[in-house]
Amino acid sequence: MTETTSKYADFEGLRAQAVALRRGGLSRRQIRDRLHVDNNDLLNRLLQGEPAPEWTKRPRAKDDLREKARELRLQGMTYDRIQVELGCSKSSISLWVRDLPKPAPRTREEASAIAKRGWEVILQRREQERREVKRSAQDEIGSLSERELFLLGVGLYWAEGTKDKPHARRERVAFVNSDPSMIQIFLAWLSLLDIAPARLRFHVMIHESADVGSAERYWAGLTGTDFSTFGKTTLKKHNPRTNRKNVGESYRGCLVIHVQQSADLYRRIEGWWCGIVGGSVFGHGQSLPG
Repeated sequence: MTETTSKYADFEGLRAQAVALRRGGLSRRQIRDRLHVDNNDLLNRLLQGEPAPEWTKRPRAKDDLREKARELRLQGMTYDRIQVELGCSKSSISLWVRDLPKPAPRTREEASAIAKRGWEVILQRREQERREVKRSAQDEIGSLSERELFLLGVGLYWAEGTKDKPHARRERVAFVNSDPSMIQIFLAWLSLLDIAPARLRFHVMIHESADVGSAERYWAGLTGTDFSTFGKTTLKKHNPRTNRKNVGESYRGCLVIHVQQSADLYRRIEGWWCGIVGGSVFGHGQSLPG
């Protein structure tokens, strides 16, 4: 008997034992341990065509996914492609289809396309998670009381508004921002403080290469103000050596809001802020600056 014939006979003899054990109701793991077969590819070949015993087919919530994964595997799909199609983990796919034959090797182009699709699925899932977290956090806020809006406005101004300095006296209220929601909150805060709209003055600050007219109309509409009452728009000179990121239709520059005759209001804002700092657990004993 030649060496090749001997190996074939050994395989056939081992397969006969594996099939007998399988039909006797043993699981893959039990057969592997009984025959001392540690190579999964060899075990797959020994058990090819032999269905698993019923007791190993425990009903699971993922049964439908498992069956679909096996169908796709039999169509020649790799783990990556099955993951893209079904959105389940590779570890689960491996458990479900490891007894099935491997597909033919894929080309570099195919591998790249599959990886790209897989990454797109991951990005979509992450984006969905982001939206759900933001939506849940938004629902936690609800309606603001007048006191909550008052305190929010003080903090908002101290973060974004013009402030007085010992070397540059600026006891006046001026607020600059590019975020429409920040502008709306600031205007709601001024209204809460009974600041009459007639005391407000607006003007736009924007890059000269942007759509200036569109931005001016946008801010006028947001504030409910006739643009003819706006001050002169400030244009930022274009530097051709810079690579600007604030471009496109969403770029509308900044809106500047001045409150006329606001020295007393500014002093009160500074005092309110110091009161917030002093009332916090970290700021007891904080005194007024200057």
